[in-house]
Amino acid sequence: MPIIEIKSLSEPGIEIYSQLTEAQLRQQNAFQHTQDATSKEQGRGLLIAESPKVIQVALNAGYQPLSLLCEQRHIEGDAKAIIEQCGPQMPVYTGSRELLAKLTGYTLTRGVLCAMQRPVLPTVAEICQQARRLVVIDGVCDTTNIGAIFRSAAALGIDGVLLTPTACDPLNRRAIRVSMGTVFLVPWTWLETPLTSLHEYGFKTAAMALTLNSISLDDDRLKAEPRLAFVMGTEGDGLPHETIAAADYVVRIPMAHQVDSLNVAAAAAVAFWELRPRT
Repeated sequence: MPIIEIKSLSEPGIEIYSQLTEAQLRQQNAFQHTQDATSKEQGRGLLIAESPKVIQVALNAGYQPLSLLCEQRHIEGDAKAIIEQCGPQMPVYTGSRELLAKLTGYTLTRGVLCAMQRPVLPTVAEICQQARRLVVIDGVCDTTNIGAIFRSAAALGIDGVLLTPTACDPLNRRAIRVSMGTVFLVPWTWLETPLTSLHEYGFKTAAMALTLNSISLDDDRLKAEPRLAFVMGTEGDGLPHETIAAADYVVRIPMAHQVDSLNVAAAAAVAFWELRPRT
C-alpha cells in the first residue's frame, strides 16, 4: 500500500479529513478520492469512521474504504489488520500525533481514521419486508442520541431504523463513534412519507409520549402486536402533536419519584427491551 507521510497541513489528499464539513462529505464523489475507476459512477458521498474497532465493523459490513489516516506507530500496530484487509492500492496517510491533531482538530481516538464511501440505502419497503420491530426517529438531531439509539437497536433486536428528514444523519462521524459501528449493522433509511404509511406494511405505530391517552409500556396489547414501530422524538420538545395523533398507540414508561421523562436514547432502550419480539 502507498504510505504517504504528511509534512504539512496542505498535503494533497488529506483535505477530506480536515477541510470538509459533514454536509460537504455527503456531497463528495468517491472518484475524487480514489484511483478505482469503478467508483466513478458512484457519487453517493463519503463518511469518516474512527478507531480500529469501528472501522473493522464497517469493513466487515461491506463498506468500501478510500483512504486511511493514522499515526506512524499504528501502521504496524492497531491499523495493521485494517491495512492488510483494504489491499495494496489504498493510500495510507501518516504523520506525528501532534500534526494529526492539528489536522483534524482533536487527538485521534486510538490514532486511526478511515474515509469510506456511503452505501446505497435500502427502501422503506425493503426494511419493512421481514421486520417485526422498527424504530422511527422523528426529528432527533443530537448525534450522541442517534448513535446511542442505534447501539441499543442493534443490541436489543430492532430490525430496522427509519428517520424523518429532520433527524440527524446516522453516518455523522460522532454518531458512528457513539454507536460503536452499529450504524453499519442495522438497516436504516429515510422515511419521507407520513407515519401512517407504515400501515401498508402491516405495522402499528407506538408514539412514546406523555398524554392523557397514554398507555403503559407493559400493556399486553403492545406485546401482542406482531409488527410494531416505536416512534421516538426529541427530549426537549418531544413528538409533534400531529405525529402523536397519527399513531395507533401513545405509550408512556412507568416511572417513580415523579420523574416524567428519560433521555430519548434511554427511553428507546427501555422500550426496545420491554417490547422485544418473543419467539
